[in-house]
Amino acid sequence: MKLRWGLAVLSVLGALVAAPASASASVPVVRCTFTPTPDNPAARAVVRPLPFASTRGTVDVTFRFNYGPVTVRLDRGGAAPCAVHNMVSLVLQRFYDRSQCWRLSNSARLGVLQCGDIYEVEKGGPGYEFPDEVSGAETYPRGTIAMGNQGPGTNGSEFFIVHSFANIPANYSVLGRVVRGMSAIDRMVADGIIPTDPDGPLDGAPAKPVKIQRATVGW
Repeated sequence: MKLRWGLAVLSVLGALVAAPASASASVPVVRCTFTPTPDNPAARAVVRPLPFASTRGTVDVTFRFNYGPVTVRLDRGGAAPCAVHNMVSLVLQRFYDRSQCWRLSNSARLGVLQCGDIYEVEKGGPGYEFPDEVSGAETYPRGTIAMGNQGPGTNGSEFFIVHSFANIPANYSVLGRVVRGMSAIDRMVADGIIPTDPDGPLDGAPAKPVKIQRATVGW
């Protein structure tokens, strides 16, 4: 019980990290809904984030890949504050540490690195899901970090980073942008892809394993 409460406290702190210095107890928040998925239990023990998220400020998260660090700046004031709150919570609970990115694509339609699944592509989430946060005006240029999903309202731990462009519908909650380390992702792409369909577009596993050694809040 003490461990669970400790993790809950970390989640609260994650919602407040990097908030503006002038912020007070009246910082605007939104309610979030994190629904357990008993048919798809957590791949790693985590507690659900608290059901509210700040809508002010940004927070940096650094994914330390075996190719080098990549820092993303998550925008609480954007369209997806609950998704930002969720990612910070998972980072603080070390959900992403020692995990593998199972998918890399580099086709005319889609150029992304997909991470956040513990077991394999689209398998191994946090044991809960939450709704999409999209306005319909989302675009996914190079450097975008967004939530991955398996259909409407199935967000969990999966995310993708766009290394070229993504000509996809505005169905994926945008978290923020890479602010440092895109060259590491470019090296992953340069090392090649093992396509799922040899006769189809370049979409499959990275030719050389891509691993998140550790994820941290901050640089």
